[in-house]
Amino acid sequence: MDILDRPIWSTLSTRHAQFAHGTARACRFDTDISPFASTMDDSDASIDELGRLLSAVDEVMLLQRDPIVVPGNAVVEQTGEGVQMVASTFTYSAPGSFVPVQLGTADVAEMIELATLTRPGPFRTRTHELGQFWGIREQGKLVAMAGERMKQPGYTEVSGVCSHPDFRGRGWARLLSAHVAARIVARGETPYLHAYASNDAAIQLYESLGFRLRCEVHVAVLKSAG
Repeated sequence: MDILDRPIWSTLSTRHAQFAHGTARACRFDTDISPFASTMDDSDASIDELGRLLSAVDEVMLLQRDPIVVPGNAVVEQTGEGVQMVASTFTYSAPGSFVPVQLGTADVAEMIELATLTRPGPFRTRTHELGQFWGIREQGKLVAMAGERMKQPGYTEVSGVCSHPDFRGRGWARLLSAHVAARIVARGETPYLHAYASNDAAIQLYESLGFRLRCEVHVAVLKSAG
């Protein structure tokens, strides 16, 4: 299995192990960081462990290359199909007028507001602790952002890419995605990302930056059957 086939498992068992709750077969993030959870594999023992994790939280979200196996005590709330894209070669030169701002704890309320409006993926009060986030402000208002989420040895995911609907068409999403990816490459890592398979506009944007399809992925939100 490639390290990116189960990116949630591989980040929680390596570079984000400090945020993991679970066992040697199934684990999840702190709930105020992310709803993501994963199993090591699809063995009965691993799926049973995922079921035990689920009984302690409101919901979990899975994302992986393999079809998702649902524990017996779970209810499937939502499913989706996505793509995983990797930029094996990436070059970027930012225009001189582009000056993103570094985002942090003081910006969390605005980051959550923007993510809630635009829905780039799960974003919670401590999501920003997973990696560095950058944004664009206009008249003091946060109108676009992008940052880092899952991290594996040699890889970092570009995530949280979004623009306020009133400020789209200015290229902020493309510039911020490129800025984040360029910083990942500068560290000697390979950037990758995920998008819903139906989001043609996002996929075309990422292709224009040099990202290429690696595989299709399955997404599911599970809740405990009670």
